[in-house]
Amino acid sequence: MNRLAMRYSRALIPSLREVPKDAVTPSHILLLRAGYMRMAGAGIYELLPLGLRVLHKIEAIIREEMNAAGAQELLMPALLPAEYFRETGRFDSFGDALFRLRDRRGNDYHLGPTHEEIITDLVRRDVRSYKQLPLNLYQIQMKFRDEPRPRAGLLRGREFLMKDAYSFDVDEDAARKSYEIMRETYRRIFDRIGLEYRIVAADSGAMGGSTSAEFQVLTQTGEDRLVACEKCDYAANVEVAEVRAEAIEPGSAPLKEVETPDKRSIEEVAEFLGVKPEETIKSLLFVADGETVMAIVRGDHEANEIAIARLAGANEIRLATEDEITEATGAPVGFAGPVGFKGKIFVDRDAAAVKDAVAGANQLDRHVTGVNFDRDYQGELGSIRFAEEGDGCPRCEGTLRSYRGIEGGHIFILGTHYSENMGATFLDPDGKAKPFVMGCYGIGVSRLLATAIEQNHDEDGIRWPVSIAPFSIVLAPIGKNAEVLAAAEALYEELVAAGLEVLYDDRDERPGVKFKDADLLGIPFRLVVGGRGLEKGVVEFKARDSKETEEIARDGIVEELKRRIENAKS
Repeated sequence: MNRLAMRYSRALIPSLREVPKDAVTPSHILLLRAGYMRMAGAGIYELLPLGLRVLHKIEAIIREEMNAAGAQELLMPALLPAEYFRETGRFDSFGDALFRLRDRRGNDYHLGPTHEEIITDLVRRDVRSYKQLPLNLYQIQMKFRDEPRPRAGLLRGREFLMKDAYSFDVDEDAARKSYEIMRETYRRIFDRIGLEYRIVAADSGAMGGSTSAEFQVLTQTGEDRLVACEKCDYAANVEVAEVRAEAIEPGSAPLKEVETPDKRSIEEVAEFLGVKPEETIKSLLFVADGETVMAIVRGDHEANEIAIARLAGANEIRLATEDEITEATGAPVGFAGPVGFKGKIFVDRDAAAVKDAVAGANQLDRHVTGVNFDRDYQGELGSIRFAEEGDGCPRCEGTLRSYRGIEGGHIFILGTHYSENMGATFLDPDGKAKPFVMGCYGIGVSRLLATAIEQNHDEDGIRWPVSIAPFSIVLAPIGKNAEVLAAAEALYEELVAAGLEVLYDDRDERPGVKFKDADLLGIPFRLVVGGRGLEKGVVEFKARDSKETEEIARDGIVEELKRRIENAKS
């Protein structure tokens, strides 16, 4: 079978009329319906020929751009000895997400969820001098994570294909240069794939490091919440997004305790006292690295646990239990407040700007009015709430807008976290041993396959970007007329000889079935050969993203199709 072409009658394209009930996202539904993949187990999928063609297209774009950027491809094992994760403490800290196993001799192993440790070990053994740097090594490899609730098909599975790259540099400045090279490389990759995306500031999470950005593909079904300025290029995941802070000017009302019988929530208290929720402050208790602390946000805002942990300098943070809240404040849940609280307090800037606020009184059924930051309570100021639609941009006078996104890529400057923990050093020009400054750059290759569908589909099926479609053209003869079939065969051979990728629908099916399947599969362009067209010397042409059909002269059709395909890619 020609790698550029495929006859539908010989192809494995097992479409479905109904899909499993647990398939709810568009990509999960359409990949199953259109015969691109099948499920082998929870969060484990088989890619069928069409699905693999798309995956290979994405891989090819990634390889071309990574190689052009000077990165070198290698392949690391998926089965890893536990000793490397133990050097950095991640064999335990990764928790239940790590697939663990033992060999027949009782030695511990795990399946690789990520490869920072193993690549660091490789480099510490084989790279000795600053003269060998900078170095950027990448692979396209399966990763394994025991997701507690694998869902959404390829968007969150238990195994997935990932491109992960690791840079090694002599210092922070050089690492920043490597990071910027990868940032621009990722731009070219996502542009070539044909996705609408935003580069957003992000949290480094378990990866560590000081600088991090996500390439978020904008979709209605994305699980990530983003904000972006309508005027400047500021964009961020809400986990790390900042907002323009209001000026802090204390009010003049005196402190006053008021009875609020059985009024615990912000809404209940605000209604009872005749104030707006934004005129109250919300006091939340957390346990940060074993210490009970208080976080203050405005009553109508949502506290950001990640930002609180960052401001507190905590590695681990969780909400306090009811007993811990009572022990720290002397009152049950719903009546905590900053006035008189003895522990550490972290205050969102917008909460500090509320004049004469209402807060809990640390007594059952009582609140305090006239509460003002600095006069009545103190705390460390920061941005510890989630940004929202309509907030002011922290960098300009613009307004933030909300989006949903799917993380397609993530880039980090890791610093020396892994190299120091694993004793990975090089000799500088003075002969002194120094730890490598590392970067990490990931793209979810199989996830991008599904993400492209989340962004490009309609009620009829998939709408692949031309650059990654399994075939550029679907060719369909209409009817059983021998002259029509011969003309379609001739056109098929001509298109293939010209290097065009063609799915030839040679099935004995009605025109409506062929057209419906073509739309479901998402092939960008459809050609129809029919009796009337032969008489006129034309072929019917339709783009997948258009409702209109047109006629193209049979003579010169190859060059016309090449032009349209290239235009669609640009």
